[in-house]
Amino acid sequence: MAPITVVEGRRLALSNLEKVLYPATGFTKGEVLHYYATVAEVLLPHLRDRAVSFLRYPDGPDGQVFFTKNVPPGTPEWVTTAEVPRVEGPSRMVLVQDLPSLMWAANLVTEFHTHQWLVGAPDVADRIVFDLDPGAPASIVQCCEVALWLRERLADDGIEAYAKTSGSKGLHLLAAVREASSEQVSAYAKELAVEAEKAMPRLALHRMNRSLRPGKVFVDWSQNAARKTTATPYTLRARTEPTVSAPVTWEEVEQCEAPGRLDIEARDLASRVRGYGDLLAPLLDPQRAGLLP
Repeated sequence: MAPITVVEGRRLALSNLEKVLYPATGFTKGEVLHYYATVAEVLLPHLRDRAVSFLRYPDGPDGQVFFTKNVPPGTPEWVTTAEVPRVEGPSRMVLVQDLPSLMWAANLVTEFHTHQWLVGAPDVADRIVFDLDPGAPASIVQCCEVALWLRERLADDGIEAYAKTSGSKGLHLLAAVREASSEQVSAYAKELAVEAEKAMPRLALHRMNRSLRPGKVFVDWSQNAARKTTATPYTLRARTEPTVSAPVTWEEVEQCEAPGRLDIEARDLASRVRGYGDLLAPLLDPQRAGLLP
């Protein structure tokens, strides 16, 4: 029988704690749960009031990996859920609002993915995101070059951008916006992606065509569509090693000269949070949200 843990008054059955989920490092499910408990203070604000899609990998990244968007069977009644609009019709999804819900969800072994809008206002985007994805032999080094250009371009429009690793090969650029629909944000993001390609034709690409991507950075603007989700800040990723989609400083972006320079794993986060706090906290401040031109 799985041990029962009480988290803020909620009883949780946390199972298979010794199970190795990341064979390359021996990182266990117990360590996954410990990681999420450790970073809950900075992670939860980025999950709160956002419908969560779970990318589950219960047997590790080498096992079956699958998306769960609707409320999973067996979800405790105390976990908050909400009806959200979907192309195929309204559906009910999980909201991770507190530490017990976070630990319950983490026990499913999942990446957390969220939309760029809050459940209370699904017609209003509150974030813009660029997913910078390198095509080999390009790497995160080239992603950083593109990110710096986008940062300055967004600043020209009064929009303050922040960076995080994707937890995979690339980099995510995020900014808080207001008074715009997902369609408007998507159109603006595409404009900037096209501009980036024109400014850096040998480096940046705004089209998804696989044949065009070797050696370039795909500036994926499409994740601003209302139906799309992006890896949440601080989520673990289903990769060979327990890498995290981790916020980074602009100084780190500027100084990234080697592909492994921004590889950030779960074991690195506690010290980073102690040193930096939440580098993405400004995204949560409505007063700092920018207006699209």
